[in-house]
Amino acid sequence: MRTLWMSLAFSAALATIAGQSLAGETRAAQILDRFEHANQWRDHVMIAAHRAGSMQAGKTLYAENSLAAVEGSIAIGAEIVEVDVRRAKDGEFVIMHDSWLDRTTTCTGEVVKYTLAELKKCRLVIEGTGVVTNETVSTLREMLLTTRDRILINLDNKLEVTDLPGMIAEARDLGMADQVIVKENLWNRQRIDAASAALAKAGGGFQFMPILADDAVHDAGFAGEVDKAFAPRAIELINWRNGAETLTSTGGPLFSNHMRAEAARGDWHLWADTYAIVNKPGGFLAGGRGDELAVAASLPREAWGFWVDRGATIIQTDEPKAAIEWLAANGFRVPYTTDIKQAEPAHTASIN
Repeated sequence: MRTLWMSLAFSAALATIAGQSLAGETRAAQILDRFEHANQWRDHVMIAAHRAGSMQAGKTLYAENSLAAVEGSIAIGAEIVEVDVRRAKDGEFVIMHDSWLDRTTTCTGEVVKYTLAELKKCRLVIEGTGVVTNETVSTLREMLLTTRDRILINLDNKLEVTDLPGMIAEARDLGMADQVIVKENLWNRQRIDAASAALAKAGGGFQFMPILADDAVHDAGFAGEVDKAFAPRAIELINWRNGAETLTSTGGPLFSNHMRAEAARGDWHLWADTYAIVNKPGGFLAGGRGDELAVAASLPREAWGFWVDRGATIIQTDEPKAAIEWLAANGFRVPYTTDIKQAEPAHTASIN
């Protein structure tokens, strides 16, 4: 009997320790676990909010690449925010998609011709409504501080591959390198070698995600080469849309059974893009099956559902809220633990 009680007490102690450990996990840590173990989470589809999630609801909620958009994406349950990185005149990394300021701020001209102090005088604008916010152009550091321990951040490098080590160094300085996903387009051995050389200078401890597009990569076997070179946890796959009238019926060569087998063998996620590109046909990066089809045409099954059926376990979208709601309603989302620790933002900006 004494042995039984000791065994029960020991089991209870282990359960208590495990519970305390789980309760102490940050939101980013739980997301990272799912990101790093694709094969264990094939029944859960993660959402990456494009340009921090600013585009949802017809570009009327937030300025793109803004801290407010990040807060909105965290609130709705997105796992990743994607932001764009450029440099100011004095070398500071800043968050901006376009090379020019005209579309998204109250300033005009090229980003690279402004010092950081000058950029801080520009106000971000909500594109869909023209509303001027109180937010200024963010530095990479400010964006990292806002996401730290709360959500993973995908840095879209608008500079050279040789700039990646500097971005990673900033994240490492904040103790969050593992929460950062950097990416580069790869289409041949030379590109693999260039990215390998740059990333070697960055040290380890971060996530690198290759991007493969089927206008240049026509064989899923290339993903095997990429896997051997980088052992990525996700590969971003693009199905270019050549025409404006037809929808892809297969997903193209990169969303094949061969690719799904490569992903299972390498334990990495298939990442699909459904966001819109200005002045391009709907679903330009998704064989026509993009956010426009899901929301404007009210056919989410033919867009997000199509890519899930072809193995996508991460979807980057302009409509993160709608995508999460549809995926959850159709059994493609596994809830996170209810006692997950919600870290407070390390940096807060005033917004309208």
